[in-house]
Amino acid sequence: MKALVLKQDKLLEYMDVPDPVRPGPGWALIRVAYSGICNSDLHRGFEGAAYHYPLIMGHEFSGVVEEPAIDARFPAGPRFPPGANVIAFPLLPCRRCTPCQTGDYAQCVDYDYLGSRRDGAFAERVWVPEANLMAVPEGVSMQDASLTEPCAVALHGVDKLSIRPGDFGAVFGGGPIGNMAAQWMRLRGCSRVFVVDIDDRKLALAGEMGFSPIDSRVGDPVALIRQETGGAGADRVVEAIGLPLTFLQAVQCGARFGEVVFLGNIRGSFEIGEKDFSSILRRELTIRGTWNSRVVPEGRNDWTTVLSHLRGSKIEVARLVSHTPPLSQGADVFARVLGRKESFNKVVFVP
Repeated sequence: MKALVLKQDKLLEYMDVPDPVRPGPGWALIRVAYSGICNSDLHRGFEGAAYHYPLIMGHEFSGVVEEPAIDARFPAGPRFPPGANVIAFPLLPCRRCTPCQTGDYAQCVDYDYLGSRRDGAFAERVWVPEANLMAVPEGVSMQDASLTEPCAVALHGVDKLSIRPGDFGAVFGGGPIGNMAAQWMRLRGCSRVFVVDIDDRKLALAGEMGFSPIDSRVGDPVALIRQETGGAGADRVVEAIGLPLTFLQAVQCGARFGEVVFLGNIRGSFEIGEKDFSSILRRELTIRGTWNSRVVPEGRNDWTTVLSHLRGSKIEVARLVSHTPPLSQGADVFARVLGRKESFNKVVFVP
């Protein structure tokens, strides 16, 4: 089959690879329909952060069951027959440790991961444990479904906030995750959500979708947000970029008794001075970290919530997709994204 292979750091090649072999009886073979680029793929592929080489990246995807799981423990047959449209939770938990026993798979102490620790979906096919699969509902396109994973990550972070109707919200980062977080904040009750970025295209899209764009090239976003909120600041804040500067700005713009969620994977060292630290105490801010998402309990988790909102068109993800190139152009697309000479938002490959 064809795949986009990370042969070594900073070297991607679209090439023939052997057809993948079934890892075990409970695994299903998925023909990939759409697979999206995550910022973590940039870090993994071009900053020496891969666990091994060669590696097939890609963990945000939708696809069709080509070969169903075979498991003697379930004589009634597989949950997902050939031809079923599915998405996959890419974290493969050990299902033995204490966090796994409570369904907190993202806290598993011995997990595997599609697209990082093992080969993923920048390929024509990928094997996935049937337990990690979910059906794509009627009325949800396969392209939209491929964005379930990042949308669930955004939801998982936003749900750590105690949003009350009428709250002011702020999101640092207007990319896909940040925009999705802003949408969830509005759905949860925020009357106004500020979206901070420096990319004209992302700021324009935020404005078109009813958010209040803040261009931090024009002025200090903290001062602008305080000005727009009568000096109070934002009640609920999400940092979705991962820069030390925006981590600090997220804290600085929080209102009294406000909440801040750190969603972005930080690059560099985050330091905070005496004055800002004292201000955190005096404003009684609550600061939380977040990572990944939850897939339990069945029917009432981050992923099923995303799918139900996609089905009801309450969450818009298609507007965030700026490019849908064939996977064969993958190496060139990554080079262009990294070159920053043109505007990219969400890139979704079509294998």
